[in-house]
Amino acid sequence: MEEVKYYTQEGLDALKAELNHLESVERPKISQAIADARDKGDLSENAEYDAAKDAQGLLELKIAKLRNLIAKARILDESKIDVSKILIYSIVKIKNLNNKMEMTYTIVPESESDLKGGKISVSSPIAKALIGKEKGDVVSVQAPAGIMEFEILDVSR
Repeated sequence: MEEVKYYTQEGLDALKAELNHLESVERPKISQAIADARDKGDLSENAEYDAAKDAQGLLELKIAKLRNLIAKARILDESKIDVSKILIYSIVKIKNLNNKMEMTYTIVPESESDLKGGKISVSSPIAKALIGKEKGDVVSVQAPAGIMEFEILDVSR
């Protein structure tokens, strides 16, 4: 079964830009490296040629995977999302009940996670505990330091 992944328009555009870069910049670079190595003579003992061919194989694999990902990607229509419950792309303000610190996170697909930017992966322990919950709920998260409890202060988009 094909696995559909949801992206924001921004996330999908970033994937398309990466694919374009690989196809229009990296692919010609590797082709040139292969041609240069081929010009150096005997291919049976040419490590440069072997390395360039290996790099080409890896690049083509990466391009194929990216094309497949883009083909299965779907844009998330944020206007149709229930904002009362925490879902992917929810902006959640939580309070750590152990140390009273407040944090705000956006729950995003794994490919868009950026902890410094306040974006946590939907598959992270905190996000898993928050999904489906509402403002006012208290959730427990198993962390390396023990169980942490968070109160959900606000949910928005």
